[in-house]
Amino acid sequence: MNKDTDYGIVFDIKRFALHDGAGIRSTLFTKGCPLRCPWCHNPEGRKLDIELLWFETLCIGCGACVASCPQDALALQENGIVIDRASCVKCGKCIDVCPALALKFDGYRMHYREAFAELIKDKVFFQGSGGGITLSGGDPLVQSEFSLKLLGLCKEEGIHTTIETCLYAPTDTVLKFVGLVDCFYVDIKILDEQKHRAATGVGNKLILHNFEELSARGASICVRIPLIPGYTADDEDICATAEYVAGVNPKAQLELLNYNPLAESKYHSLQERYILPSTTEKFNEEEMQRKSELVKRIMEKSKC
Repeated sequence: MNKDTDYGIVFDIKRFALHDGAGIRSTLFTKGCPLRCPWCHNPEGRKLDIELLWFETLCIGCGACVASCPQDALALQENGIVIDRASCVKCGKCIDVCPALALKFDGYRMHYREAFAELIKDKVFFQGSGGGITLSGGDPLVQSEFSLKLLGLCKEEGIHTTIETCLYAPTDTVLKFVGLVDCFYVDIKILDEQKHRAATGVGNKLILHNFEELSARGASICVRIPLIPGYTADDEDICATAEYVAGVNPKAQLELLNYNPLAESKYHSLQERYILPSTTEKFNEEEMQRKSELVKRIMEKSKC
């Protein structure tokens, strides 16, 4: 057994989750994602490396962090703390001395058995609600060996398992998850290859191939389309994806996810620019219903 892959880089554990699969679930978020979607709701999960976060709303501007840094990687400027990430060695001294808790790391190492022990604490809620454990991210396929070991413990305990993934990974890696995952939640953001590459930084041929391979093996799949204004939310694109999914796997579920504007503050903590305008809003209930009816008709037609 590879001891290095016994540990994963995790950035959050969310308990009593209601939107990450069936029933009440506990969701573990792993770092690392092969896509670079500019609207990513969890930007702290994109890089596998652990990064330093600064929270402007908590900072009192005392400068204690600046004085503590042995690498001079922090500076107190007019707009707050500026982090020189190339110089930062992530020693954590700035975090230790901050009286306002305005600095923290965006992830931490965790042994797969430690992660399982933390998640299993909520087993009584899984059993009562038909829920279970979900691995999300980032993308759990990036740290595949850690994820597989954790899922193996879940299956030994008889716990329902779900992963949320973009499926951009070697096919042989994806197929290792088939026997350990009860339901795959798969993002197919844009069907058009060129549009997908322009928006996410990678093409989608591998994603679609993996979706087809999972479908051929009878995996339970829920396809999700995140509705991002200006990127993925056009009716033409949504219908094209629905027709593709229906043609490959009529049994698959297909869900539309409304745009969530709450991620912008996370980019600020990472001192990165959020590309969508701050005026970008969620779709209203009527528009979501209309779009949902479009894909519902396509999926139902494929089952006739």
